[in-house]
Amino acid sequence: MSFSWMAWTLPTTLFFVTIFALIAAMGIWEYFSPGGAPRVGILRFETTRGDRLFISLLGAAFINLAWLGLIGPNLWWALALAVVYAVGVFRFV
Repeated sequence: MSFSWMAWTLPTTLFFVTIFALIAAMGIWEYFSPGGAPRVGILRFETTRGDRLFISLLGAAFINLAWLGLIGPNLWWALALAVVYAVGVFRFV
């Protein structure tokens, strides 16, 4: 089966594999430790692990888009910033 019409480059493939792996890891984590103790963080609303993952992914998308628009196509620093953001979300939100 040819997927050439989908522009499956290595970065595109790695992006989707990473998203899939994160969701699978969260599923496994939830299986072994159900519930995940919802908590109220600095945003002042209750979040679960899945909520924090979604907020992290959404924020990472905006960080990368802003980096592309303001700085340019070298996204390695944007990736590092997105990882720091995700750690912050899981710690404080």
